[in-house]
Amino acid sequence: MAIASVMLPLGTPAPPFALRDVVGDQIYSLDSFADKTALLVMFICRHCPYVVHVEYEIAKLGRDYIDAGLGIVGISSNDPTQYPDDAPPRLKEMAERVGFTFPVCFDDTQEIAQAYRASCTPDFYLFDQERRLAYHGQLDGSRPASNKPVTGRDLRAAIDAVLTGKPADSNQKASIGCSIKWRREKG
Repeated sequence: MAIASVMLPLGTPAPPFALRDVVGDQIYSLDSFADKTALLVMFICRHCPYVVHVEYEIAKLGRDYIDAGLGIVGISSNDPTQYPDDAPPRLKEMAERVGFTFPVCFDDTQEIAQAYRASCTPDFYLFDQERRLAYHGQLDGSRPASNKPVTGRDLRAAIDAVLTGKPADSNQKASIGCSIKWRREKG
């Protein structure tokens, strides 16, 4: 069942993280992107049909903005016990198959997803140079089986504004996707 992202107030500071990339086995944190004008943090996974629907546009974003001052990191927080396709080896396969040019990290404790109040995949957070939330909304209006083309229009407009020092449009539509797959409490 699809759910909408929880809309955080604009201006919220980026919560810190230190996570291992599933491809290069390097640790990434906010400091890893200190030289970037903006930072896009995306909560994604491998199995969700909403992510599968936009995965090539996400890869295209990485290629299109590689030299534009935008840092990008993908984070997967799903419980790999319940969803083995979201385990690090399968995420690595996805990143390599789709051609991601940015790190894809695994949030094994799910603490980072909780800190960001991530609720669905995909969930997009765009932070400005001061690492204050400038945009938290949808990639575009397309959805699986919606017959709308995947363009990245909404997110691209926000990125372009932030990279030029302008505010993103404050009329932001929540992202919609599969819920984060939280670990079951051990009883």
